[in-house]
Amino acid sequence: MISPSFTLVILLAFFISTIIFSFLINGLLLKFSSNMGLRNLPEGMIRWTNLQKPSLGGISFFIIYLISVVVGLFITKNEELLTGAKFFGQLATISIAFILGLSDDAYDTKPLLKLIVQISCGLILLFTGTQIELFESNLLNSILTVLWIVGLMNSINMLDNMDAITTVVSIGVFVACLFVLFLQFSSNNIYLTISLGMIGGLLGFLFYNWNPSKIFMGDTGSQLLGSLTAIVGIEFLWNNPGIFEDHIASRHIILVLLVFILPITDTTTVVINRLMRKQSPFVGGKDHTTHNLSYIGLSDSQVAFVFLFISLLSPLIMLVIMIYIQQWKTLYTFLFGFYILLIFLSLYGLTVYNKNKRNHERKNK
Repeated sequence: MISPSFTLVILLAFFISTIIFSFLINGLLLKFSSNMGLRNLPEGMIRWTNLQKPSLGGISFFIIYLISVVVGLFITKNEELLTGAKFFGQLATISIAFILGLSDDAYDTKPLLKLIVQISCGLILLFTGTQIELFESNLLNSILTVLWIVGLMNSINMLDNMDAITTVVSIGVFVACLFVLFLQFSSNNIYLTISLGMIGGLLGFLFYNWNPSKIFMGDTGSQLLGSLTAIVGIEFLWNNPGIFEDHIASRHIILVLLVFILPITDTTTVVINRLMRKQSPFVGGKDHTTHNLSYIGLSDSQVAFVFLFISLLSPLIMLVIMIYIQQWKTLYTFLFGFYILLIFLSLYGLTVYNKNKRNHERKNK
C-alpha cells in the first residue's frame, strides 16, 4: 500500500506535470495548425471574434483525462473499478462527447444529431449507474439526469464564446470537486487525479487561451468538459457526498447552483432573450452575458477576470456550507439562494439594460 506522504508527492508531481504537458502539447498543436483545425465561420454561427484560430485545445484535455485515469488507477489500486459498469459508462460518455466535438469542429454536425448523441450520453450514464438521486421517484431522477447531462453539455458549449471563459469556469468546477474530496479525506478516489489533471490541463491551456488568445478549445473541448463537469456535478454535488448525515434536496440544489451558476445563468439568459425576439436559441449571436459585460466597457480580459472571480468564490461558499452548516434550515436556502439570484439578475439585467440603451439610441437618431 502506498503511504499517504508518498501519495501526496505523486499527486503534486502529477499536477505540475499536467500543467507542463498541457503547455507543451498545446504549443505543439498551435505550431502545426497552420493548415488544420482552423475554426471557420459556418453558416448561422456568429463568433465574438472574426479571427480564425485553431480549435485544438480539446485534444490536450482528452489526452490528460486518459492519463489522469491511468494515474488514478495506479494510486488507488482499485481493481473493482476496472470491472464496474459505472466506471466504463463514464469513460464511454466522455469519449463519445470528445468524438462528437471533434466531428463538429471538422464537419459542423447538425443540431439534431448533436442532440441525439448528447441524449445517448445521458442514457449511457443512466444505465451504467451514474444517476442523480434527488427524488424518491426513480423516473424523476432518470429524467433529471438526462436533462442535466444534455443541458450542461450545451451550456458549457454555449459559454465558449469569448477568450478564457469556459476555461476558468471549468477550473472552478474541478476546484469544487477537490474541496469535497478534501473534506472526505479521500486520497483513494480516482476523481482526485482526474480533477488535478484537468485543472493542470486547463491552466496550461489558459496560457494560450487568455485574451488575446492564440487557440480555441473548440467543440472538442467544450463537449468533453460539458460531459465531465456534468458527471462531477452528479458525483459530488447532486448526490450526498458523504459529508452530511442527512439528504436534503434544497441543500443539494443550492450546492449545484452555486458551482454551476455561470453556465446556467448564461444559457438561461440567452434562451429567454432569443425566444422573446422570436429567434432560435440554437443560432449563435453576440448576446451572451459575457458580451454584455463587454458592451458596458469591460475588456475581454476584464470579463474573464469577473468570471474567474465568481468561479472561485462560489466553491469557497460551498466549502463554508459543507464545513460549518451541518443542520440545514430554510433560512440558509433563502440566504444562499439570494446570492445565486443576485448573480443571475445582475447578468440578466445587464442584457436588458443594454437592449433598452440600444433601442433608446436608435430612437434618438
